[in-house]
Amino acid sequence: MGEGPDYPDRSIRPGGGNGRDTGRLDHTPVGTRTRRSIARLLVRTVGGAVGWVNRLLRQDEWAHLSEAELRRLVAHSTVLDRMERQLIDDVLAAGDRHVRELMVPRTEVVFLDAALSVVDAARLAAATRHSRFPVIDSSQDDVVGFVHLRDLLVRPDGAPAANVGDVARELLRLPGSKRVLAALSEMRRAGDQVALVVDEYGGTAGIITLEDLIEELVGEIHDEYDAAPIGPDDAVPTEVEGLLNLNDFAERTGLVLPTGPYDTVGGYVMAALRRLPVVGDQVPVPSSQQNPWLLTVCEMDGRRVARITIAAPEVAVPEHPAVDLVPGLATV
Repeated sequence: MGEGPDYPDRSIRPGGGNGRDTGRLDHTPVGTRTRRSIARLLVRTVGGAVGWVNRLLRQDEWAHLSEAELRRLVAHSTVLDRMERQLIDDVLAAGDRHVRELMVPRTEVVFLDAALSVVDAARLAAATRHSRFPVIDSSQDDVVGFVHLRDLLVRPDGAPAANVGDVARELLRLPGSKRVLAALSEMRRAGDQVALVVDEYGGTAGIITLEDLIEELVGEIHDEYDAAPIGPDDAVPTEVEGLLNLNDFAERTGLVLPTGPYDTVGGYVMAALRRLPVVGDQVPVPSSQQNPWLLTVCEMDGRRVARITIAAPEVAVPEHPAVDLVPGLATV
């Protein structure tokens, strides 16, 4: 869950996630400290871009502008440099997206029980690659706060702590319907790196991190714990996670999936099949080529689509009529 001493900023994903604190000497690797500085710079830059757009939209003379007109205004601005123009364009593009589209769903979150001893929790946390963990009381819908890995491993002046609930911190709560930019502004103002996403029924929908929101604007932020990209950047991946959201899927593959009552490519496959998928299920994706692309379920995680392979459409080979090599004798 965030950035820990030796843990990635992606606090809640198995193998991946997002998160920051304490007054002890900093023994973190130089690469990690550099990455923190870059992250802080990105937060300030993104914050400036969001503020610029908000100030612009609050001015009466710009109130009548459509998004397309505002984009043209930014594109032809002589005050903004290329990076600032691109960033503001990404900010505008993210304006219609919701937190639930970017969150890590509750099925992928590692929860710690408030009654768990700090020693046992530290052992469990050390076995993951996360650094922030939501703390629950009776169920995953009863989240009482969160703990950082350092809360479990380092106690100031050796102060005793019987269980995880004793060291839990307050956790910001956001509705899943909240817009990305509004959530980014709220988390920055509160100084929070992680927030709980709540569904319309008041239950836990998932977790969102500041890094998730920033990545929506500036692209993926990779660290030494992220899987290295395979193949050239412009190559269409042959396999993706089922939890990949539709926008990221379109960006990585060039394939735009129809919108519907789902936010992920796995959700699209399930909706297309109209049943729970099984390994081997295939779903065609219409394309500009004669044959559709094929999405094939290659791995399930319980009832969830874990991984999907992507197969390009086969190019049809034109059939040529038989040619007589010798007059009156056709080829076989």
